[in-house]
Amino acid sequence: MALVCMVLASGAAMAQKTFTFGPKIGIDYTHQLGKNINDESALNYQVGAFMEYRLNNKFAIAPEVVFATNTRPKMEWVDGFYHDPAIDVTTTYQRNYINIPVMFKYYVSPSLSIDLGPQFGFKVYDRYTDKWEERGREMKEKHSLGYRNFDFGLGLGATYNFTERFFVQVRYTLSLTTLYEGSNARNGNAQLSIGYRF
Repeated sequence: MALVCMVLASGAAMAQKTFTFGPKIGIDYTHQLGKNINDESALNYQVGAFMEYRLNNKFAIAPEVVFATNTRPKMEWVDGFYHDPAIDVTTTYQRNYINIPVMFKYYVSPSLSIDLGPQFGFKVYDRYTDKWEERGREMKEKHSLGYRNFDFGLGLGATYNFTERFFVQVRYTLSLTTLYEGSNARNGNAQLSIGYRF
């Protein structure tokens, strides 16, 4: 009974705060969607900050600024395009984004909200790196992937406030723009993150 009272009191305190902000950090499960896509899904990380403005007891708006990595696993293959066909090449793909989600939150209870909103993604790094060994020397070449500089998506998830300060979020964001011109590939991203409110 005492625990229930503490949770209700914590929820009431959170509901009275109009403006909060703080850091958040989490992991992403990134993948690509589209026809004939050879997807290599991978776990990555994100780190950033958020603010939340409570419009009333039920509705809030919460923009974020997040740095997100998008690195695919290393792929080993025999490449006959610009190297000796007998040489094994290891390729690593990496894209980094600054993402700005703007989430509209509906509080189904003082501790739990359903979150929905757009995400604006700005590419800050876009490379794939080939590594191979040739005549006893390690060789390396970097190339641009040629992906779009801007990525627009839609996110849906939930936030659970454990206390007045700490919360956990789950979210799935689907890109509505393709990765590059002439492709049907799009980003898909499942996130699990934790945050701290000031």
